[in-house]
Amino acid sequence: MTISMDRPIKRPKWKSRPAMIGAAAVGALALVAVLGLAVSRSSVRSLRVPASNLTIEAAAQGVFHDFTPLQGKVTPKDTLYLDTSLGGQVAEVLVQAGDRVVKGQPMIKFTNHDVELDVLQREAVASQGLTIAQQYQTTLEQSHAANERQLQQIDYDIVRLRRALDRRKEYEGQGVFPQEQLDQIKDELDHNLKQRPVQAATNKAQDDIRKAQLPEIKENIANLQRSMKQIVARLDDLTVKATVTGRITVLDLKIGQNVKPGDRLAELVPDTGFKVAADVDEYYLPRVRTGQSAMADFNGKEVRLKAIRVYPQVKDGVFTVDLAFDGPQPEGLTTGAAVQGRLSLGGDQPALVLPAGAFLERSGGDYVFVVSPDGHHADRRRIKLGRRNSEQVEVLSGLKPGERVVTSDYEGYEKLDRIEFQ
Repeated sequence: MTISMDRPIKRPKWKSRPAMIGAAAVGALALVAVLGLAVSRSSVRSLRVPASNLTIEAAAQGVFHDFTPLQGKVTPKDTLYLDTSLGGQVAEVLVQAGDRVVKGQPMIKFTNHDVELDVLQREAVASQGLTIAQQYQTTLEQSHAANERQLQQIDYDIVRLRRALDRRKEYEGQGVFPQEQLDQIKDELDHNLKQRPVQAATNKAQDDIRKAQLPEIKENIANLQRSMKQIVARLDDLTVKATVTGRITVLDLKIGQNVKPGDRLAELVPDTGFKVAADVDEYYLPRVRTGQSAMADFNGKEVRLKAIRVYPQVKDGVFTVDLAFDGPQPEGLTTGAAVQGRLSLGGDQPALVLPAGAFLERSGGDYVFVVSPDGHHADRRRIKLGRRNSEQVEVLSGLKPGERVVTSDYEGYEKLDRIEFQ
């Protein structure tokens, strides 16, 4: 078979250069589209999760109940602490924790030899000062009395001598009475008349001094008497007595135990009633204030309470609120009994509400996973929440009534954009 080398070879039409260029362009576009779809799909971070593992709730227009739950316990309304002012060695323990006592009842007796010696020395000094002051007061009073008696004696002698002289005058010169006797009477009368103004002036001067000194002396005596009582009372302080009527809750002392001044001896709960000390989540601290009302359950019966004190210190994520009974106290209250209730933070108001769930802990309320209309998946969406309680959260924006939200725990979903339902 002979083949001619000069015969031209014809290419198929579809293999022509323009056709090849067009086919390559179409293929490139198709590849770009496929790659774009792949990139688009890969940019959505998703995870397939069994629907049975999720809790789904719907947002609904309703009423938001503005409250916070309370977890507390019954505590005494007042607690008194008994300390020792003198210290010493425990001689007797007359009561025990749990006993009821009345005001003034002896509870603990101490011995303190240093205090006893000091009391004796101080008592002796005060007693000596009191004796001197009282003696001086007596001297002033006695001097005043003597001066008055002296003036009275002079007045009496003047009257007596005048009468004697008057009776003898009519017989003067008749030799009935000796002239010497008459002269003696005249001399005594003149002496008393001259002595009287001197005695009166002396009496007045000494009486002015007495009147000026007596108030100071009496005040000094009163101070010394009070000091004596206080000195003796120090011995009474060695016996610690109940300051009010109530029940002892803490007392742990042993005979012979040495106690320093200022040491705590016991705790006493007076008969002033009880209160509730409740722990509240720190989230609500800016909104809790005194005067707010609360409801709590006591033996199946709801009782109204009122916040009387807010402690702003936060510990372990909670702060403490003291609540008083707004009305008669329930019967049978015991210290330490658990209390559950609700503290009202404001009035109930219409709002778009969503049931509270574990999702709040992970998302902080900044986003939720909203279920698609077909129910096949849930997409991440930013929202804005307002008030919240243990049952509800107030939705300010990002959701519409009827939209369903995954409200179970978002652990492991923090970086996802979509949750695919199996």
